[in-house]
Amino acid sequence: MPRNDPTDTGGLFIGRRPGTAPIRYRGTPVRARGARRALDSALAAAILVTETLLCVTLWGPQPLGWLWVGSHVDYATGSVTLGIVSAFVGMLATLFLTLALAKRLDYVWKLVRRAAGHEQKRGALDRIFVVSIAIAGSAFAFWLFVVAGPGPQIAPRQ
Repeated sequence: MPRNDPTDTGGLFIGRRPGTAPIRYRGTPVRARGARRALDSALAAAILVTETLLCVTLWGPQPLGWLWVGSHVDYATGSVTLGIVSAFVGMLATLFLTLALAKRLDYVWKLVRRAAGHEQKRGALDRIFVVSIAIAGSAFAFWLFVVAGPGPQIAPRQ
């Protein structure tokens, strides 16, 4: 009987591509006791907070920093195009580097959680990314509606 189910073979072909086998975990992790468990749990929490802060920088500080760099490139060279290109390329480069670092931190977080004795098979990067969007969106909405204000278009002054 051939094994040609795509979940078994890693795709539409009969043979599995190297490195695409399902991850097989050993048994349920042994729960650590005492100070070691507390240390592992605290380290996992610190990694999670670091990962969240890293993802939040994608929505504000990094783009603003690259727009600032692009404006200085524009001023120094007198070329608006060069300023825009430098800001865009810089934003993309730091975006990819930040996501690569976050992916590695997520892998370390899973290992530390398993070391603390938790059944951890999935990472938290997707949830953290959504939370970082919510944080950045809320901050932007607060700035737009409270700090900057909608102006007299919505509530005219008489």
